[in-house]
Amino acid sequence: MSNALSNRINNLPISQTLAMAAKARELKGQGKDIISLSLGEPDFNTPDFIKDAAIEAINQDYNSYTPVDGYVELKEAICEKFKRDNGLTYKPNQIVVSTGAKQSIANIAQVLLNPGDEVLLPAPYWVSYSAIAMLCEAKFTEIPSSIDSDFKITPAQLEAAITSKTKMIFFNSPNNPSGSIYSEEEYRALAKVLEKHPDIYILSDEIYEHINYGTKPFSFAAIENMYDRTITVNGLAKAFAMTGWRIGFIGAPEWIAKACTKMQGQITSGTNCIAQRAAITAVLAEPSKVQYMVDEFKTRRDIVLDLLGNIEGFKLNIPEGAFYIFPDISAFFGKTIKGKEIKNANDFSMLLLEEANVATVTGDAFGAPNCIRMSYAASELQLHEAVKRIKEVLS
Repeated sequence: MSNALSNRINNLPISQTLAMAAKARELKGQGKDIISLSLGEPDFNTPDFIKDAAIEAINQDYNSYTPVDGYVELKEAICEKFKRDNGLTYKPNQIVVSTGAKQSIANIAQVLLNPGDEVLLPAPYWVSYSAIAMLCEAKFTEIPSSIDSDFKITPAQLEAAITSKTKMIFFNSPNNPSGSIYSEEEYRALAKVLEKHPDIYILSDEIYEHINYGTKPFSFAAIENMYDRTITVNGLAKAFAMTGWRIGFIGAPEWIAKACTKMQGQITSGTNCIAQRAAITAVLAEPSKVQYMVDEFKTRRDIVLDLLGNIEGFKLNIPEGAFYIFPDISAFFGKTIKGKEIKNANDFSMLLLEEANVATVTGDAFGAPNCIRMSYAASELQLHEAVKRIKEVLS
């Protein structure tokens, strides 16, 4: 029987982060001692005060379908969070709660993009941005950066990338995969360019906002004349170690929020009731409640930077947020290591998996072909051992 799958799914790339994680699990199943630095998932448990709220919700018999856009109590709590942490004023009818920030982003793209529209992606960017644009039959254009610019684009680059078909731009700060954070001054300079193009909408993905090491992130929607064009995306997965709880949310112009609710109503309907009740407690908590995780991530970041700095060929910057190191490893291109020719970052990432038993992700997946992503959301013991193995293979 011929392949009856749609062109949409046949043309859709596989998530490289999930693919590498699956490969690592497969090798572990074969008995190999794999250290996985591929997934962006905190290795902490969800804080007890959030788990207690979930247990209370179960005992209070929350078990029915939820409103499509989220419980009103949670939306009110999210409004308080936006005001407290970001200086942003939203009303509950501007909030939509979704099954993770990934669904939030997909909703936004589906309601704003038409076939042929263009999306600008400052690179490096999270792997799913381009795939989500493709599902909308839109085109995406990468705006390149490098480790020398701390993986940030300039206003001149943004201006040069805009065309008559540009409909959206996706910003992500703190950034996955680079850990870079745009300052208020840098964002305002980019906004000056966008002022001249009033039909372009901005998606600001701020999922890593609380995981920063002294450089406080700035919300793009806090720029006065960008508020009505910006959709702010956030969630609980990263800072609160709640990846499996699947809670994401947006703050947006009311007409966009209403459209996202309409879209979600035909796809998943409302998000899990117990996770939502626990989320009320999480978003109302002061960020200091999870500072212990951030402090530990900073310690691990410094350890990995120090260890990798002793390996010739790794070009490093100092990421100010998230929990990734994104080294430029192009110095290894053209070399043969352990009998394997390293032509690109994918070859290098596979070399580390097969020879060092360390899982990373190729930078190609993020629009940065000279780099690899290494997550330090792992124990210090694992991080020391992983870099030791890498050094042995490369030496």
